[in-house]
Amino acid sequence: MRRCDVITSVALAVLVLLGGGTRVQAQAQGRMSDEELVRSLDDQERVAALKRDVAALQRLWSDQFTVNAPNNQVVVGKAAVLDTFVRAGVINFSSFERQIEFVRVDGDLVIIMGLETVKPISDAPSAGLVAGQVVKRRFTNIWKKEARTWRLFARHANVIPTRDH
Repeated sequence: MRRCDVITSVALAVLVLLGGGTRVQAQAQGRMSDEELVRSLDDQERVAALKRDVAALQRLWSDQFTVNAPNNQVVVGKAAVLDTFVRAGVINFSSFERQIEFVRVDGDLVIIMGLETVKPISDAPSAGLVAGQVVKRRFTNIWKKEARTWRLFARHANVIPTRDH
């Protein structure tokens, strides 16, 4: 066998082997694209909360949006969450950063977990927020695909207590 024929045979064998994994690759890319899309939407939601952009939040949140908030209150429904936290001024930050530490895509659900750092503009005593005081909290956001669109479906956040020295 000539060297050229050997190289061609090896190349064909590699293509056949890679071709067998095409479906697995496509499935992985599909999950990855859902992850990338939801990561982008999660950041849009963070920015909308920072700007108190009600129209964007209404677009991004599920009608059944449920929040287990740092003030130990569970609020159910997009309208109730908007009234309780956005319109009441609890969500009113000069800065709001989110560090994603974990993402899991599972069918029509995407779970995002990590660390948030917020700096409130005004006091919100019921939520333990003091104007100008940086607050760090752990968060979990659960996104759900609803009618071919991803929406924030459930959220939990809790404040990380500061240590007195």
